[in-house]
Amino acid sequence: MAYGISTYAYFWRISARAPEPMTLTAMLRDTAELGGEVFQICDYAPVESYDAKQLADVRATAADLGLRLELGTRGIRPEHLLTYLDMAGELGVTLVRSMLNTAGHRPDTTEAVALLKEAVSHYADAGVTLGLETYEQVATDDLMTVVRAVDDPHLGVVLDPGNSVARLERPADVVAATASHVVNIHVKDFAFTRRDGWVGFTYAGCPLGEGLLDYDGMIAAVRPQERGINQIVEHWLPWQDEGYDATARLEHQWTQHSITTLLRSK
Repeated sequence: MAYGISTYAYFWRISARAPEPMTLTAMLRDTAELGGEVFQICDYAPVESYDAKQLADVRATAADLGLRLELGTRGIRPEHLLTYLDMAGELGVTLVRSMLNTAGHRPDTTEAVALLKEAVSHYADAGVTLGLETYEQVATDDLMTVVRAVDDPHLGVVLDPGNSVARLERPADVVAATASHVVNIHVKDFAFTRRDGWVGFTYAGCPLGEGLLDYDGMIAAVRPQERGINQIVEHWLPWQDEGYDATARLEHQWTQHSITTLLRSK
């Protein structure tokens, strides 16, 4: 098991709002400096345009920094998943995270099983595990129906219990339903705060340990140390009214706090 950081922990610093968005190399170096052991390149569109030399450079940089790499994308069409499998081979990656839906494709459970059976066999042959993330667009029961029907140890669940709250699923229930099939954990805390005038709530991220995430309960259920499951830091940091510099500074603080907290739990 290793503790690491995702591109999602750099959400604002790689966004179009950044005067000079961080490069992938800069994120890798920052992760190593913060003590991370793995970096998950997740939903990072530029990597799809990298040629073999660029991918080799990323792999070499990560190796020089003592980092393992993981990949993340969205969608389950076989041709797309096989593109990421090829990329995984170039990068030395053994775990790829995906999601069932994309903007243009929302398969039902029957279609999802058929598509994944075609792709996962190739993942198994390559020794790469595919993890499907828990999130609000897909009921956790449906996600588990798909994973169980494919019935391959190279297909599992990327657990992010905060995502499914928007579907009115309790985080503890998501953890209990998926624990035995989890292959990767996204660690981010979350909380509700009242809106001005007490008209509703804002549901957003908060520093690890200050919100509703029952981290200890999740770890007890999943047993990542025993099962070799990596834990990856992410955030839901709202944009700060003071602007980019304040947002970037707080994003760094949250990342540092999260990875330090995880490393201390070893």
